[in-house]
Amino acid sequence: MSEAAILDRTGALRDWFDTHLPTTTAPLRLDKFPGGQSNPTYRVSTGETTYVLRRKPSGTVLPSAHAVEREFRLLSALHPVGFPVPEPLALCEDPSVIGAPFYVMTLVEGTIHWNGALPDRPAEERRCIYEGLIDTLARLHTLEPAAVDLEDFGRPGDFFARQLDRWTRQHHASRMKPVPELDKLVDWLPRHRPPQRRSTIVHGDYRIDNAVFAGPGPRVAALLDWELATIGDPLADIAYLALGWILPAEGRSGLAGLDPLPAGIPTLDDVIARYCAATGRDGIPELPWLLAFSLFRLAVILQGVGKRAAQGNASGGSAAQEAARVGSLARAAWEHARAAGAS
Repeated sequence: MSEAAILDRTGALRDWFDTHLPTTTAPLRLDKFPGGQSNPTYRVSTGETTYVLRRKPSGTVLPSAHAVEREFRLLSALHPVGFPVPEPLALCEDPSVIGAPFYVMTLVEGTIHWNGALPDRPAEERRCIYEGLIDTLARLHTLEPAAVDLEDFGRPGDFFARQLDRWTRQHHASRMKPVPELDKLVDWLPRHRPPQRRSTIVHGDYRIDNAVFAGPGPRVAALLDWELATIGDPLADIAYLALGWILPAEGRSGLAGLDPLPAGIPTLDDVIARYCAATGRDGIPELPWLLAFSLFRLAVILQGVGKRAAQGNASGGSAAQEAARVGSLARAAWEHARAAGAS
């Protein structure tokens, strides 16, 4: 079903809203949020109230991807304990309503910093914003999954072994042209993965533009985009956040190439030190391997974006541009693998 056809089904969606959510009799208005290459997300206005609707993409999707049902379950576990997420309101698993399963949550007002360099913020605010981001991640990683009924949210065992199996399968399923570095990483990463020492809730896509900040201050009002969340090794999240200091500064979360960093933005060493202090670690000696893994995973994700674009069901308008980054990400991943001992 096309995007236009989904937006045309407001009558069926109106009936669903009347059954599951308190609304006025005003017509529904759907406006798609810009950006994003994952689950399409919409602002739903019903006159007096505004909601957020998040659905699976149309068409064929890769196995285990875009599981909005899992997102809804996780938000339902985290919101009652005061962790900063939108309040989940209702889940629809019936694809006949708008052509795909979806869920509805509250709209959290605040500021999303799309540019990690924070050019519109003074130095003291920049540091506070990043410290708030790091501290919220540490808070997530100190939550006991069993305490929020999420002990079965991920399979037990070696997290990185499972992740490498998943992303290797995704790589083969979405591959459209040879990328030699990805094939080398598929061989090297599993043979050199670090031992898992802790198991926590993992966000899976932790970066500055997936956080809503309460106004101009450092408090995170909500973390968004939990599609890749699971139970696993928390080092996966801190390594993915660290990519902000590795990826080029192109007006998004990347900061590499800004020399010196804008005043107030912590260095990567500062980030690691603050996170380790908050989570009781002495350091992260596995960081080169973790960066190689994170870049490999990101490259495979964007490969999938390119595959969906070729099939005509990409969510974001910049899908082709994002998919074009696969080669450079794979090469960067291999450089970090070499720093970890690969040859």
